Amino acid sequence: MEKNKNGLSSKITGIKDTVLEKIQGLDITPESLLLTAIKAPGIRIARAEFLKKELMLFYPEKTVLMAIEMNPAQAGIDRAKIDSIADSVIKYETNKVSAISFVAGLPGGAAMAATIPADVAQYFGFMIRAMQKLAYLYGFEEFEFNDSSISDDTMNEMLLFMGTMYGVQGAAIGVKSLAQATAARVAKTLSQKALTKGAIYPIVKKVATQLGIKMTKQIFAKSVSKTVPLLGGAVSGGLTYVTFRNCMYKLKGSFEALPIADPDFYRQEQSAETIVDEANQE
Repeated sequence: MEKNKNGLSSKITGIKDTVLEKIQGLDITPESLLLTAIKAPGIRIARAEFLKKELMLFYPEKTVLMAIEMNPAQAGIDRAKIDSIADSVIKYETNKVSAISFVAGLPGGAAMAATIPADVAQYFGFMIRAMQKLAYLYGFEEFEFNDSSISDDTMNEMLLFMGTMYGVQGAAIGVKSLAQATAARVAKTLSQKALTKGAIYPIVKKVATQLGIKMTKQIFAKSVSKTVPLLGGAVSGGLTYVTFRNCMYKLKGSFEALPIADPDFYRQEQSAETIVDEANQE
């Protein structure tokens, strides 16, 4: 019995070493992982198409088109409805990536280490999908990337969002600053400048460093789980479900608190503009 126990322990240690060796061969930086993840098919979400599909079920076309042209809150979309749609998005994307992770973790064992790079890219690809959907629901502009590249501004934006998901200190402050610039209707060129050269840039660099450490730890834990003999699928799928879901709800919680996602913010702004206009006319 003791011999079997020692044999199993030795086997698991060997699997961990194999996984560690495989991970060390990866270029694990947040930027590199995001660039790899966007190459997977189906990652890009067209903002207008997504908002139209989700909002047309509940609102007239005029309201939906206004939400696309500006943002849902500015179009008067009820906050509770946005939260409800966001919950559905998180549930859908979490279930999908967890199911794929479960299948990818079968039957477990050291041989599964070979699938780690693809599994990592797939996991973060789903994160980017869900990230876009939540960002569009809560008022942010369309991400600027294609199948092979990400603009500097979008990369910085995504790093702040990812940092928020992983609880990196300072990330939420960066997201708030970005949202304030957008809510104040800052010209796009000025908003981009703030992302790359202004007050937000130092925050992004600090967030990226801490994010890389947190992501590496998660990748190792998840990769080891999928190689556990016989239990690989269940453990990997379960861990994916919990971690992915928690990350998405952290991001949603951060977005919910932003003025850009609050219809009352725009109503108050419009009322203030009306008062100023009337005063100028007198």
